[in-house]
Amino acid sequence: MTFWKWKPAVAAGALALFLAGCQSGADTAEDETPDKEQTEQSTEHESGGEEHSQDGNQDSHAMHSSSGEVPDNLMEADDPTFPVGSEVMMNADHMPGMDEVEAIVSGAYTTTAYSVSYTPADGGEPVKDHKWVVHEELEDPGEAPLEPGTEVTLDADHMPGMDGAIATIDSAEQTTVYMVDFVPENSDKKVKNHKWVTEEELSVK
Repeated sequence: MTFWKWKPAVAAGALALFLAGCQSGADTAEDETPDKEQTEQSTEHESGGEEHSQDGNQDSHAMHSSSGEVPDNLMEADDPTFPVGSEVMMNADHMPGMDEVEAIVSGAYTTTAYSVSYTPADGGEPVKDHKWVVHEELEDPGEAPLEPGTEVTLDADHMPGMDGAIATIDSAEQTTVYMVDFVPENSDKKVKNHKWVTEEELSVK
């Protein structure tokens, strides 16, 4: 082959290699595109999960609400310091956003209030020093007050997994307990008929 015949052949070969390289680059770009889309979808999914978790935290306030129903043998207070409808200030930290928050009394009862420790019946994490459970929310408790260390069965549903759980009495107070309505300072969702707040945990607004 002469030089002049060989030169076009080399040029043609180089062009073919160049075109093949371009096609390979295009294929690579197409292959990378789904990965980028998949990454974006994964990011959106993770973001959605975070929002769901935040909603769950807000919904936890609803767990502290109740229908307002009380045990049949729980006696209404004859002359409570804070009658139903009273506007009060809470001095308690049973749940986040509760301390130093205004509330309205929705019920007042004379009883023995207990703080208890228990493992939820549904297998959740152990709960320490839960305040409060009243004597009438215990299964066959006997005479009040019960001594600290007494093992009891809870008959209350203030929190998930509480009803039917085995608990230990941490402390006991013979007092007036109150149901209250309030809006936690860290939420805009109203808590209704929260059980319970003791008389010592309330003050005049």
